[in-house]
Amino acid sequence: MSSQISETELYAPIKAFLEAQGYEVKAEVGPADVVALRDGAPPVIVELKTGFSLALFHQGIARLSVCDDVYLAVPRGTGRRFQRALAENTRLARRLGMGLMTVRLETALVEVHCDPGPYAPRKSARRSQALLGEFARRRGDPNTGGMRGRRVTAYRQDALACVAHLAAAGASKGAAVRDATGVARATAIMRDNHYGWFRRVATGIYDLSDDGALAIHADDA
Repeated sequence: MSSQISETELYAPIKAFLEAQGYEVKAEVGPADVVALRDGAPPVIVELKTGFSLALFHQGIARLSVCDDVYLAVPRGTGRRFQRALAENTRLARRLGMGLMTVRLETALVEVHCDPGPYAPRKSARRSQALLGEFARRRGDPNTGGMRGRRVTAYRQDALACVAHLAAAGASKGAAVRDATGVARATAIMRDNHYGWFRRVATGIYDLSDDGALAIHADDA
């Protein structure tokens, strides 16, 4: 969003949105940007910012000490970068028990992306198993936490083990590579040839490609 946008531009659309639902709305009440009341129900607080930021979430968390129904509001942006930020920040708001709104300033349209409430995450058994499987197959600890760029995965380590065996033994059957290296998926790794290190010389028999011969000596392999 443009740096020229101010938080005050969000107020009128949000006030109208809440008033249409029967709320009485006032701005800058105590520490809150927007407070809405309806029929003696607990208050609703909305915190305004011109974009997603840590400060916005800090303010929202602080307002949770006042009431349970806290929304964060930002202008609605465009493009894939904003859509990604919106999805990530909606998940974060939901985890923290807050709601999230966006405002299309050109049309004054307010959209609610999540409402306040207790967060009940759904665990993914598939992702959990994948994480534990990768941990179990990883040889040693070849990466550094927080590193950028290519990471050494268990799959890459297995592929390099196959490369090392073929470099020493020459063309071999997949089963022989599996038995010698302990890599249960050796045949699949050589067949899929994700890194371009292998070539099939006969049915079920694989050897190194030119890139594979280089990989065994590469500093970054």
